[in-house]
Amino acid sequence: MMMVTIDGSTRLADAVDAFPQLARAFERLGLDYCCGGQRTIADACVAAGLDPLATVAELAVDEPAEVKGAAWVSMTASELVDHLEATHHRYLWDEMPRVTALVDKIVAVHGERHPELAGIAGCVARVFADLGPHMVKEERVLFPMIRELDASSESPVFHCGTLRNPISVMLSEHDAVGALLSELRHLTGDYTPPADGCATYAACFAALAEIEADTHLHIHKENNVLFPLVVLLEAERAAAAPPR
Repeated sequence: MMMVTIDGSTRLADAVDAFPQLARAFERLGLDYCCGGQRTIADACVAAGLDPLATVAELAVDEPAEVKGAAWVSMTASELVDHLEATHHRYLWDEMPRVTALVDKIVAVHGERHPELAGIAGCVARVFADLGPHMVKEERVLFPMIRELDASSESPVFHCGTLRNPISVMLSEHDAVGALLSELRHLTGDYTPPADGCATYAACFAALAEIEADTHLHIHKENNVLFPLVVLLEAERAAAAPPR
């Protein structure tokens, strides 16, 4: 259990960890709690052109004196990577081919009347081209090393030296896909289908909005929970190792 108060000085990441339902509110307000999760609510509001006091009031939750917080906050590193693979990775592997087919369909049917769809389709392709290889690197390289570290009493010897190195690469790739998702939101007009759009058009844009929201939460769990935990764990294992 943890004590949490939501005010202007609360970091976005901490707010979502304590009250996961705030992720949807941050999405709606355009406040980046994943890659920008270390910013305070007040600083993020100023950057987004929002009134910090009014926003905090809007975010008001029925806060008990103690809150359990999100389940992922109390997971071990191994449990967290298992969770990420079973939820966010599985979701994306299933959704990417399905949504690609939806995009192709609406471009074929509506592309002549809506030439902006070509840019949308290209952006979707770039998002998926980034996410697929990124998840492969996590599943085949980084996550197995994290499990090995978590299971060891001493710091294992990794080919990358320290796990900070691949983590740094993952953070950079998260920033890149976050920028692409922002571009996609702009190109789709906040995922709003046109008045003459068919049911497939609406379903496609709704699916893209869901992918954005899920990816933001996915990145938050890695950037603000898993990676700091791994860095701390690696330091603890190194400190516990006998002198060589």
